[in-house]
Amino acid sequence: MAGCTSETVHNIFQSMEYGPAACSSTATAQAWLDHHSRTLGLFIDGKFVLPADRRSRCFVDSKGGTVCSTACAAEDDVSQCAASAVKGHKAWGDLSCYQRAKVLLGSASALGRHGPCVAELCELCEASCPPSSLVRLLQYYSSWAQLRDTLIANWTPLGVVAVVSSDDCSLYSLMLKVLPALAMGNSLIVVPGRSSAPPVLLLAQLFTGAGLPAGALNVLTGSDMQLGAKVAQSANVSYVSYSGNKPDAVLLCRATAGMGVPVSVSQNVGARCPFIIFESADIDSAVDAVIEAAFKKKREVHWVLCVQESVLDSVVARLGHRMAGMKCVALQSVGDRGLVDAAVQGAQQQGATLVQSCAAPPSSAQYPPTVLCGAAPSSPFVVEPSPGPLLPLMTFRSNTEAVALGNHSPHGQAASIWTEDLTLALETAKSLSVGSVWVNSHSVSDPCLPVSGHKDGSTCTDGGQQGLYQFLRPSSSSHPPLPRSSPVSMDYSKFGTAASPPIIPEDSDPAGAPKVYLQLVGGKLCKSVSGCSIAVQSPGGGGVLAHCPDGGPKDVRNAVEAADKVQPGWMKKSPSARAQSLYSLAKGLEAKRRDLAASINVQTGLSMDKADEEVELSIARLSDWAAYCDKVQGGTPSLPQSGSALSFPEALGVVGIVLPDNSPLLSMVTLLGAAVGNGNAVVMVPSEENPLPALAFIQVLQSSDLPAGLVNIISGRRDQMTVALANHSVIKAIWYWGSAEGCQYLQHACTSPMKTLRLSCPKEDGGQDWTHASILEDMWRSAVQWKSVWIPTA
Repeated sequence: MAGCTSETVHNIFQSMEYGPAACSSTATAQAWLDHHSRTLGLFIDGKFVLPADRRSRCFVDSKGGTVCSTACAAEDDVSQCAASAVKGHKAWGDLSCYQRAKVLLGSASALGRHGPCVAELCELCEASCPPSSLVRLLQYYSSWAQLRDTLIANWTPLGVVAVVSSDDCSLYSLMLKVLPALAMGNSLIVVPGRSSAPPVLLLAQLFTGAGLPAGALNVLTGSDMQLGAKVAQSANVSYVSYSGNKPDAVLLCRATAGMGVPVSVSQNVGARCPFIIFESADIDSAVDAVIEAAFKKKREVHWVLCVQESVLDSVVARLGHRMAGMKCVALQSVGDRGLVDAAVQGAQQQGATLVQSCAAPPSSAQYPPTVLCGAAPSSPFVVEPSPGPLLPLMTFRSNTEAVALGNHSPHGQAASIWTEDLTLALETAKSLSVGSVWVNSHSVSDPCLPVSGHKDGSTCTDGGQQGLYQFLRPSSSSHPPLPRSSPVSMDYSKFGTAASPPIIPEDSDPAGAPKVYLQLVGGKLCKSVSGCSIAVQSPGGGGVLAHCPDGGPKDVRNAVEAADKVQPGWMKKSPSARAQSLYSLAKGLEAKRRDLAASINVQTGLSMDKADEEVELSIARLSDWAAYCDKVQGGTPSLPQSGSALSFPEALGVVGIVLPDNSPLLSMVTLLGAAVGNGNAVVMVPSEENPLPALAFIQVLQSSDLPAGLVNIISGRRDQMTVALANHSVIKAIWYWGSAEGCQYLQHACTSPMKTLRLSCPKEDGGQDWTHASILEDMWRSAVQWKSVWIPTA
């Protein structure tokens, strides 16, 4: 404060006036913008680039004043940026772990020095993010950069990573992807949204000044999501990670389908999240918190208030008291006012009552904070929330009803629970299908905790050690990357309906014909619903070995129904109980080893010795998964603030698996063990070329103690079965080994709801080494999603 004022501390306390600012951060931010003539270029190869013929995108603040404009990158800029990122990756990757950590710590120091400038620029651009949060991110990931080769051995960086965000994505959510990717040794091409673009450009300049090699962090700005697709088209880009809203995520996934580049999605904008108040809660604190969360000027999520009936009157009375005198909240646009008015009118017509801070102005881009009391889970204003400051309020009687209301949403991002009963809080947190649960708090975040959006919320994990692995690949060839390619011109509506192998009715086989196999659905052997079967040819083309059912959409529907029914109970079993079931399955396989070896020998043409060796590896692999069940669990990471937190893996739900052609038995038990051992149920489609070992394995499953319906095996044409799996809304993840066209179809179709995909094209990438031990950890991470529970203390 020296040089700023002559006031003493005593005089300031006597007058209770605001003290002077430590420095003029506004002038600092404005000076940086003026230095760039308020026209920000692209950040490529460590410097700003502003081609003369590029379109620009103007950024206007809430008062209508022009803050700055950003350049819109063209294809030439994308090519130049990709080439710069390749060079940057080499320079950044050549540094030791200690040197990379030192650069990130230096970036944290630079951010601390220029914190007022960054904070003011974020405020001008309506991308509110405290510099202290960004410093915490840098400090946390600098330590992981230091420890990468020590604690994350046998994993290597991907190379060039593209990080894309929507216009309404927060700066913090974007940097939660940028910094771990950098810490693991990747170079980045960042495509920020409208509000986060100027702060990201400033951060890129600060990080480069702190020692980040030129080209390691590049920033391209544009006008829409097509720029992210153009970046993904570059052959140098190995991975695309997206953060933002659902519509833009769908556009990006469909635009990149068939390019051979994996795309992960974190849908952290626009989700519906429950705010649950139990009768045992501190009502005053809960009401203050819900007002703070629900009526922010800029919200990333839509809160739904769920109140226990016994304290409903008390909560509504306190809401009315706290909201009295609150000012109207500015809407994003004048057009949003019509949507808000329509939602309120519809709520009133359905019997909802209003609690408002003041009367709504006749017509303007503002609206008062409003609570819609008496909402129903199926009400339109609950299912499709409007953009304004509206808070639906629903009631429940018991804990079971609270969980049902909390899970009545296609999204699974977060929830806030308010109760003084810790046991009730933990039971509710465990039962909610969300990635983050805050107990007696809300909207708290820290990079030490892994978070996965459940249901239609996310296809990857952000934060914690677990969030690092999306930017790494196993050093071995256990999971080769998809080959880069150009999308094939496809009619997605006709995929899977092409001409098929000869199909005959299952009841028309004469005596002495090849054996007819059955499929396993809901724990029962059955024929396909269509009543037809496919002829399985011998490996040398010498004749028909057997007939297997020709499954279709109805078979998949029946299998998913059975799997969805049994999976919650299986997930609740202890890890040791699931381990014992897998040990039992391994013993059953050993008892049937001769039959399975003969099946492999007949189907693939391998010698009996080689076939028996694959059976032996399969028995060992099931035992490995049994041992894995209770060994890799979550923990209680240390938090920088007071309180405690829990993080633990949870099952995905129902997983669809299209099995590969090579190593038909070993690959099947590897994937089955990964999914079932972590609490999932599976619907498996055997290899179209070599289905017999998988169908012969059914007899092992029937003699095991696995619940009926947990494992379903449906044979059929691969493309047709792929379409059926992709179109089923209950299936959370699909693991696919097949054609390049099948991979493209899944990337295009699995967007509503969003499914986690693990894709491989063996004919193009050389196939997977199923004997390598590293596949265990890799597949385990594909079979779980993470949940974090925050428990604050005084």
